[in-house]
Formats: sequence, C-alpha cells, structure tokens
Amino acid sequence: MFLPGRAMSCGVALAALSLGLADARQAQAAALIPVFMPQPAQMVLNGQSLALTGLPRIVWSQPPSPLLKRALARFEARLRQAGVSPRRGAGPVLTIRTGRDPNYLTLDAKESYSLDVSSRGIALEADGPAGVLHGLATLLQMLDTREAVPALEQGEVHDAPRFKWRGLMFDVSRHFQSTDTIKRQLDAMELTKLNVMHWHLSDGTGFRVESKRLPRLQEVGGHSRYYTQAQIREIVAYAADRGIRVVPEFDVPGHTLAILTAYPALAARQPVPTVKDWQQDCQVASSNGETTTHCTKHPDLNTPAMDPTNPNVLAFAKVLFAEMAELFPDRYFHTGGDEVVSAQWNDNPQIANYMKVHGYKDAPALQAAFTAEIEKVLAANGKVMMGWDEVSEAPIPKNVVVEAWRGSKWVGTATALGHPVVVSSGYYLDLLNPSATHYAVDPFDTRADGLDPNPPGQAPRPLDNAFTRDPNAPPLSAAQEALVLGGEAPLWTEIVSDEMVDSRLWPRSAALAERYWSSQSVRDIAGLNKRLPGVQNFLETFGLKASDHQARMIARLTPENVAPLTQLVAITVPVRNYAINRLAERKGEDILLSPAAIAAPDSFEANEFNAQAARYAAGDRSLLVPLQQRLVRYIGNDEAFQKLAAPPCVEEVKPVSAQIAALSRAGLDALQGRPLGKSWHDHASMLLTEQDQAFAASADHDASNHMKQPAGGLLIAILPGLKSLIATAR
Repeated sequence: MFLPGRAMSCGVALAALSLGLADARQAQAAALIPVFMPQPAQMVLNGQSLALTGLPRIVWSQPPSPLLKRALARFEARLRQAGVSPRRGAGPVLTIRTGRDPNYLTLDAKESYSLDVSSRGIALEADGPAGVLHGLATLLQMLDTREAVPALEQGEVHDAPRFKWRGLMFDVSRHFQSTDTIKRQLDAMELTKLNVMHWHLSDGTGFRVESKRLPRLQEVGGHSRYYTQAQIREIVAYAADRGIRVVPEFDVPGHTLAILTAYPALAARQPVPTVKDWQQDCQVASSNGETTTHCTKHPDLNTPAMDPTNPNVLAFAKVLFAEMAELFPDRYFHTGGDEVVSAQWNDNPQIANYMKVHGYKDAPALQAAFTAEIEKVLAANGKVMMGWDEVSEAPIPKNVVVEAWRGSKWVGTATALGHPVVVSSGYYLDLLNPSATHYAVDPFDTRADGLDPNPPGQAPRPLDNAFTRDPNAPPLSAAQEALVLGGEAPLWTEIVSDEMVDSRLWPRSAALAERYWSSQSVRDIAGLNKRLPGVQNFLETFGLKASDHQARMIARLTPENVAPLTQLVAITVPVRNYAINRLAERKGEDILLSPAAIAAPDSFEANEFNAQAARYAAGDRSLLVPLQQRLVRYIGNDEAFQKLAAPPCVEEVKPVSAQIAALSRAGLDALQGRPLGKSWHDHASMLLTEQDQAFAASADHDASNHMKQPAGGLLIAILPGLKSLIATAR
C-alpha cells in the first residue's frame, strides 16, 4: 500500500494521453487453435474437424434451468466472438444431457462430463450444471479458427477434476479492483475450470464492503473505495452462474488497521496509526532525474491488531460476521488469523496481565483461544470457518479448513490433526515467478515447494517460496491426502494496480488450473510453455484485457514510438520473490507505471527463443537463420531504445536494453561458426556472469531483501538461450 494521491513521476507528464491509443492498435488477434488447459483426464482426437457453419442447433434432454440457459447464451456469444456465423441453428446439432444437482456450488458438486464430437454432431453429457459448464469450456478450447469456416476438433473427452477446491485469491484491500475487472477474472476462471474465488476484503490497508450495521468500516476504513452490498450480490450471482463459489475473508485479529481506524477502541495499542499519519511523515525528493520517497516513520499498515481481552472485540465480530454471513451464501467463511505480531499484545500491560492471570503462556496461546471463539461465532451463523495455517494451533473443530501458506510442511501437520486443507504455499503469484515454477508444485508435496525448472546457470534448486520448508517431512498418508481439498493461488496487490490484474493473474492461473484439475502425472514443462501463448490468446479472445492494458501502459510511457519498449518488455521479466516490493519502497506508486509493472512473469518470446537455441545447440542447424534474425532484431531495438526521449523509469532500463544488445552480438558471433579468441570468450563470460548475478539477486526472499537489484527491476528472460548459443562457440 503506497501513498494515496502521490504524484507519479513516471506518468504524470503523459497523463493527458488518450487511453484509446492502445485500443486503436492495428494488430489483429491471432487465430484460435485447439489448446487444452487444463488437460482432460481422458481425450482421444481423431485428426478430423467438424465445421461450424453457424451456431449449433441445441437439443436438450430435458428443459434447461435458467442457469443453463444463461450458460448456453454465453457459449453462443463466445462462438460469435471467435468468428462463427451468428445464424442460429445453421451449425451442427449439440445435444446436451444433464441431470439436476442439489449440491451445485458446494464441495460435492457433480463436475464430471463427457464430450463426443463427430461428423454426426456434438454430444455433451454431465450429471449436473457444473459438468455442463466445464464441457462447454472444453468445446471452446477445441475451436480452430485458422480457416475461413471455424471448426471443432473431432474426438471423445471424458473428464473430471482431481481436486474439489481450485481457487484464486483476489486481494482488493491493498489495491482496489473494479467490478468489471473482477468479472473478467471470473469469466477466465470459468473457461479454465477454476471454481473458488477467495475474496480478501479487509486488511490493514482498507475495508472494502459496505456494512449497514457498522458503517464507519467503509466510511473511514474503506478510504472511499468499497463495494456496496448490491455490488457484492451482483458479483456473487455472476460467479454462481459460472460455477464459482465466493469465499469472503475478513481478517481478525491481526491485519486490522482499517477496522481499527474506524473503531479505535478495539485496538491493542493506542493511538492507532493511520495512512494519513504515514503520508504526512513522507517527503518526495528528486535527484539526477529520479524521484524517490523518503519517510521518517514507517508505521506498518499490517501490524496493528485487535485486543482479544476486550469483550467489545468479540461483540464487534458477532455483529460483523452475522451481517456478512447473510451477504455471502457460501458455507465457508475465511477469517484470516495470520501474522499476529506478539509485541502488539505483550507490550500492552493490561493484555500481558490478562494472559498471566488466565494462564496463557504466550501471545499464540491467547490467539488460539480467540480463534476458538471466532469459530463459534461463525458456526452460530451456519458457516464453516477457514483460516490461514496459524489457526490449526487453536482448539477448534476438525471441520475448520486450514489454508497452508507458510510452507508445505503445514499441509502435513494440519491434515495429521484431521483438518481439511487448501494449499496456497508454492502458488503465490505476487512472487512473480513464471508459470513453470508454480506448475512444478503439487498440493500433495510436503517436502518442498517445488523446483525451479530452469534457473539460469544453475542446477535445479528447491524453490524458496519466502516461507518455511521442511525437506525431511514425511509424505502424506492416504488418509491425509483425502483431506487435501485442493489449492488456490493468492495474488497480493501491494504492487498490482487494477490495470495490471489481468497480466499478473494470467496465464499463470491457467497453469495452476491444470495443476489442480489434471492428473498428477501431467508435468511437462516444455509442453506447458508451448501452450501458454495459445491459452492467453484464447482468454483474451473472450474478454481478458492483459495485452490491451500492457499496450496502453507502454503508450503512456513512450507515446511517440511504442515499438522499442514493446520489444524490451517482451523478452524481460520482473524481478522475483518480492524484490519488486523492495524497489517500491524507494519509488512509491511510480513502480506501478514502470516497465517492471508492464513486463509479464512469463515471456512467451523468451520461452520460444530459449527452446530454439537449445535445439540449435543440440545440433538442429535449421534454426540458424531464425535465431540470427531474432538477434539482429534485438540489437536494432536497442539502437531505437537508446534514442527514446522518455520519463525516468524508461531511462532507468536503458542499460538493460544495452546488455541485451551486447549479449545478442555475442550470440551472433557464436552462430558464425568461426573460431573466436580468448578475449571474446572472456568478454562473453563476463556478460553472462553479470546476468547470473542479476537473477541471483532475487533468487529467494533473503537475496531480494539484501542484494542490489538490476536496473529498473528487469531480468533478461532470453539468458538461457544466449547461454546455449555462446556455449557452441569455438
């Protein structure tokens, strides 16, 4: 959370630029090709196709419910978006057979489906509405629009999910997200078969829901950005239509500054710090063309906690949760419970005395007792409590769902206690690791959080998820595995504006949708990387705006010539493992307008280049010319980039562009096949070592905290391919 209203040196001069620049791009969307993510449990395609000369003629086995009618209307609208003729009934027959499912939108929903696409038509069978939604999503993934008449791949699909809980967590407290933005994510979730939206609605930085019984929550704690109850109901209904449950989170007793700002008498410490206090203690300074923010005091917006010994705190929770329980119909209700700073209670003499008198040995013991009381409040409102893995230390019923976030070992400890578990450790999207890194983590893995599949210049290493790992933890028993409900990917939004949400969530969320849906044996990283561009194009065809928003951000920075920055961010990625958060401490909200905010964690162009370079190094000389053409383009792009008259954040990454050009020249030299001298090899080695050090600076949480980061927070994503080429030089 940064300073509201602070001037943005990297964009303010261009604020008058029409946001229509990006939307006026002449580039046309790529044709859709059949690409499956998540991969179905069983699928056999016969190589033939079924032409869609118009919208299919629909035959229902029984009258469809209003929900299914709306689902079919979305399906037909998407076919039209993909170029299918709007003539209704002109296409093949689509027969839909389904039953009623009283457990729709629960953990026990019937999600399996079967598809048969042949020259005779299309048959979709499902046991309930969720299966129909999933089957229609797979049909869209079977679309091929490369010819004049769109067609469907022919074949049979029999499919069902591996896990019941397949979620994304939206943090709207740190940076608010519009309802339109949330709806786009829900549409993409439907298309990739994700089924839980975990909505993090309160934190230190903002309380984001209208409360009619406690109105100061939004009036004071919402900082003018919150959802009305009508908007909440709208989003919940929108999600339900798409087979997605909405699980709200209201964090207690920690992460409560927004609540305590509204109701300070509930705080463990007085006075309660505010965002305004923080802003007043900060000044903006300029030096050598760079604007930085310096603060004399840093009250941590996440630290203030409630006083659990104050009876008014539990009374407040009863009122709040009773109201919110009516607003959110799902059975599960997340109450946070994480990261309570013990000093908040230990340093308060009254709380410390209370703990002594009542026999609580420490702050965690007091929190455990408070957690047990919160569970009772929720149970009285017909809800099942869910919390971050700290709640597993409390005396609570076994049906309380534990979200394992601090490390994979908590999957083992919580299931050993009999708790159902949702795994988020290894899936934190705000770490800005690529899809392949998260994809390598399985919800059943209790020993590590996965392997970095391709760390530049290193052997694969355990992925440091910034949290505790236990490589000696025993594997889960069959009984423990049965308690793992699935996984969900959090996106904390300290460094994510509303404009950035689409590109920060996708396509990595699609890769995780496959991890949660498909067989554990589906783990081919190379195959994943090949499919990512097609999946992203698929999602953008049907409403996602990642590319549009990135183009708009580029046009805002370099309106006179967007090409050089477009090419640069296509082959770079942002620094990882919260290094960008450290950069933001110096840059403030300017970081949200910088090239590091524009570059995506997955570089499709770099993945392709790296794969081609590896094949060339292995002996495939047919790739010589394509590789040379790429390298020449990168060198030429630097010449244009250095000429840009640009704001400071673009000037800051000019050294990165120059480094890419220098490495590309070395790659071209290697491709010439002639002997190269020792000085050349020494120089090339120096260039590669410099980039290895840049990657190492954000290789894990500790490095991100203490090491100097590369210029502008960008890493050169084509480094593995350049290494492959340079290694071939004689």
